[in-house]
Amino acid sequence: MSAIPPSTWYVDFFTELPNEFWRRAVPPEVTVEEIDFVEQRLGLAPRSLILDVPCGSGRHSVELARRGHRVTGVDLSAEAIGHARRAAAGLDVEFVRADMREIPWGKGFDAVLCLGNSFGYLELEGLREFAAALGGAVRPGGGLVVDFGSAAESVLPGYRAEPRAMRTGDITVLATSEYDVAGSRVFSRYRFTRGEEQLDVTAIHHVYTVAQIVDLLSGHGFTDVELFGGPGGEPYGIGSGRLLLVARRKS
Repeated sequence: MSAIPPSTWYVDFFTELPNEFWRRAVPPEVTVEEIDFVEQRLGLAPRSLILDVPCGSGRHSVELARRGHRVTGVDLSAEAIGHARRAAAGLDVEFVRADMREIPWGKGFDAVLCLGNSFGYLELEGLREFAAALGGAVRPGGGLVVDFGSAAESVLPGYRAEPRAMRTGDITVLATSEYDVAGSRVFSRYRFTRGEEQLDVTAIHHVYTVAQIVDLLSGHGFTDVELFGGPGGEPYGIGSGRLLLVARRKS
């Protein structure tokens, strides 16, 4: 196995080149479909107070604000927060640079969103802290949506570590992965190239079972859990490419 990256890999990973690649890679209609799912499944009222964490470059926060919601986006990447603020000019949205666990407790958000597979960035103890923060941020009866691509039921069936090459505009990416059995985690190694610029970085995605996730969230007040395999509302099952979990904070 190659060198193991630090557990805090996400502190330095999300600089301009990786962020710009993913900004280009996601078509606008995907964001619209995902926010349609959030609004419909949570039954959001007009002008709902919503927390988007981590918000990345703000694509979900901006779409929510365009629809009239009041949004707070939290992310650790200074570059991503800067881009989000520029994209949201004139909209009712606030962007805060902070760790995903350092979110505003007691503010009574109507909904909290954790989208884009970031739920698996943290080791188990850190994830417990994040779940506690989520429970403290959303009001009783408020909603939660978690988008997670590293559930064990998604990752492990037929797992194969094959290199992938991706391109968007003048940015190319070579991605490889290794599954660490002892740590139940995937090391995703990326080489980003743009002209003469080249960046080698590694992400860690911790793999948790659906039962672990549900138990963790229920321990911090979330009930009525529903599991979906995509924003179209299809049921989640073995081999689904992603998990969309919807829950309510108990009253």
